[in-house]
Amino acid sequence: MAFIPVNEPLLNGNEKKYLNNCIDTGWISSEGPYITKFEEQFAVKMGRKFGIAVCNGSVALDAAILALGIGNGDEVIMPTFTIISCAAAIIRAGAKPVLVDSDINTWNMDVNQIEAKITKNTKAIMVIHIYGLPVDMDPILNLSQKYGLKIIEDAAEAHGQVYNGQPCGSFGDISTFSFYANKHVTTGEGGMILTDDEELAKKCRSLRNLCFVPKKRFLHYELGFNFRMTNLQGALGLAQLERLDEFVLIKRKMGEKYNSLLKDIEQITLPVVNTNYAQNIYWVYGILLKPESGLNAETVMARLGEEQIATRPFFWNMHEQPVLNDMGLFINEKYPVAENMARMGFYLPSGMAITDAQIETVSEKLKLVLQ
Repeated sequence: MAFIPVNEPLLNGNEKKYLNNCIDTGWISSEGPYITKFEEQFAVKMGRKFGIAVCNGSVALDAAILALGIGNGDEVIMPTFTIISCAAAIIRAGAKPVLVDSDINTWNMDVNQIEAKITKNTKAIMVIHIYGLPVDMDPILNLSQKYGLKIIEDAAEAHGQVYNGQPCGSFGDISTFSFYANKHVTTGEGGMILTDDEELAKKCRSLRNLCFVPKKRFLHYELGFNFRMTNLQGALGLAQLERLDEFVLIKRKMGEKYNSLLKDIEQITLPVVNTNYAQNIYWVYGILLKPESGLNAETVMARLGEEQIATRPFFWNMHEQPVLNDMGLFINEKYPVAENMARMGFYLPSGMAITDAQIETVSEKLKLVLQ
């Protein structure tokens, strides 16, 4: 049987045309028209004024934190269940991540736990949309207004998703996206910062470009970074963005297919299809093994691997990361919902290019290994 990868992007639009144009014109570095076009059109698509393209989604978070002036002694509330880039950006700025558990249904941060974690040192809430459903934003927006907190919105997995009809990525004081190969819009590697605040946009543009001074390029008053995106990446991103609405429909069709084929398997919990504020866009198709199955994600993933089916584990929680515990962070903290998700959850092949036949094969093999 042919190997089924966990992700395969669709690159059959204008990608080659735009890349060839970059090569023909010589604009292949961080200068070139596709970067600006991609920034402007992505910002418009997400309902924002300013877009700042960077080399990946992780550094987008770094720049966002620094642009907001978050630093020593500050606290940022975030979910424990996420990728380490989110906590790392806070820590590198000298601030402290403060964690909350996950919502058992949506797998996003439990918004009901946030207010109890707010202190005089809290400067921001980092919202991270997980796996295809957005965080419930209204309670967070209310807390932001009540306590004067900034919102950092990580929409890396939410391209094309909406919350009550408003695009994800349009809620934060500053918002970030990733364009890694498994995202709805990919540039291979790449990221974007969005904001409606002109000063924040200027700060992020400076930070991504070594804090060069316009009239005295090599005279520096601040230390910045080389977080620049290339024109080649911008060309890819623009071609992908042209098809985002189509890609969302493809992903929802994939989710519907998996739901139909897997709905009768008693050992697993499937992703939520709808909430009262959003419809799942299935960035990945995740499943949770039920405790009564007597199995865990690692075991089932290994069995699927033997059947030539690639999978990926769910995130490992921030409070259980050895590198963060070694820093003295999150010692003896417990978040039971997220802990169960990390041990019992994984996602199936769910890339943009997956076929119905592949979904059917994956579903058959999953049923087989769960017997």
